Amino acid sequence: MRIVVASGKGGTGKTSLAVGLALASDGAQLLDCDVEEPNAYIFLRPECVSEEFVELSVPKIIEDKCNYCGECARFCQYRALFVAGETSLVFPQLCHSCGGCKLVCPRSAIVEEPRRIGKIFKGKAGGVELVYGELDVGEPMSVPLISAVKRSARKSGIVILDAPPGTACPLAETVDGSDYVILATEPTPFGLHDLEITVKVVSQIGVPHGVIINFASTGDKRVNSYCEKMKIPILMEIPFDKRIAELYSRGISFTEEMPEWKEKLRALLDSINNNFGEGRGGCL
Repeated sequence: MRIVVASGKGGTGKTSLAVGLALASDGAQLLDCDVEEPNAYIFLRPECVSEEFVELSVPKIIEDKCNYCGECARFCQYRALFVAGETSLVFPQLCHSCGGCKLVCPRSAIVEEPRRIGKIFKGKAGGVELVYGELDVGEPMSVPLISAVKRSARKSGIVILDAPPGTACPLAETVDGSDYVILATEPTPFGLHDLEITVKVVSQIGVPHGVIINFASTGDKRVNSYCEKMKIPILMEIPFDKRIAELYSRGISFTEEMPEWKEKLRALLDSINNNFGEGRGGCL
């Protein structure tokens, strides 16, 4: 059972919920797919952390073989290669590692070489197994590293995926292949605006989803009205609580100090698993 916790905007409590769900479950795995700014480890404080480099294959042109025909540059839709006159250039940060340039080169003048884009860390915190990625500074594409993090997902049990904020390719990559998406939002105009966009993305991918409204005792009820109109279930409302904010500022999950919320999140997980686990495709 793969459950993604996502949000269109940052600051809605997405990581707090993902960590809370992992701690409330019985031995879940948590994948922090926000590889540009991972922070689930701050709350979980994992032990026995291992790390491994993640690399992509990028083209290297062998000048002695190249006749500057330009076939590779014409093939590449991402403009990662440039050929003009007797000059050929490779822009590795634009390369998507499809290998097509190597295939179309008529003189076999292209080979592939590895290029590091980041790291993956693995550790354990109590009964939770944590996997998270860290994109190298200056790298423009996070999707390949998110894919590498997802390859560490277990084949059984509950897997919680903490998605990156936003509604672009990193979110789509995280959601792809999941069983259910929890959309964390806040009752503000900005929260509603980004929630509407996120719902469109998740619906296009075709994954069942529900909403958790954080800071529910503030703002207005427009998020509730939108969910009612779109027939999206509101899974839970979490009111603004100064104690939760204080725990967050100290890097402590609110489920560790507030057992009543741990029980509520465990019940939510059970409900999602019973309705959507193993392809049930039910409704909440």
